[in-house]
Amino acid sequence: MKKDQELSELVVRDIHVEVVRKEIKNLHLAVYPPKGHVRVAVPFHVNDERVRLAVISKLAWIKKQQADFKKQPRQSERKMLAGESHYFFGKRYLLEVVEGPGKHRIELKGNRKFVLFVRPNTSLVNRQLILNEFYRDQLKKRIPGLLSKWQDTISVEAEFWGVKKMKTKWGSCNIGAKRIWLNLELAKKPQECLEYILVHELIHLLERNHNDRFRAHMDAFLPNWKMYREMLKSSPLGHEFWKY
Repeated sequence: MKKDQELSELVVRDIHVEVVRKEIKNLHLAVYPPKGHVRVAVPFHVNDERVRLAVISKLAWIKKQQADFKKQPRQSERKMLAGESHYFFGKRYLLEVVEGPGKHRIELKGNRKFVLFVRPNTSLVNRQLILNEFYRDQLKKRIPGLLSKWQDTISVEAEFWGVKKMKTKWGSCNIGAKRIWLNLELAKKPQECLEYILVHELIHLLERNHNDRFRAHMDAFLPNWKMYREMLKSSPLGHEFWKY
């Protein structure tokens, strides 16, 4: 049976590089948050020496990406206790906890507070699940309108979209299936960041690679995309996102 992919590792100038060989046509090099993990995806026939040369040719860029990730502020682990700070579409809210009978839920109190309604002795894990479901519901309320707007603008259509926790990506696009996933963490970021990631993934339905054609599409459809990208890079990473 033919393998779907092969995994290996190289060390290039003290940089650990994950190498993934699979059924693709071109080499793809990426640096992932939170720690600047380097991953190179290549066709099966590409040998280690070609991978090494590709990494060396991008060393300056790789080191800049890693330095940017290192400088990005991190949130400490959330305990889901009263007085804690939580982010919602770019704004900082203080958590208020109300214990009592009834359905677990989160409500916004003005522009300053999250109110968490829970039964007594609810665990940290379950409190976090309540918050994550709130974030998921809020994203799912906003995404359809943005998706409709940008599908019409770009003249593409996704067959499926969803929200899930992702460790290394803000979004992903399966081009063949026209399936888009968006990171749950985007509920904490300014809405412009959500829009930027959505447009980014939709444009992959026009151009698979992050090449000049891809960037030209981004410039044409969302001229301020670089500003939104920097906004996303400079905003605090949630503990669950960066701890890996």
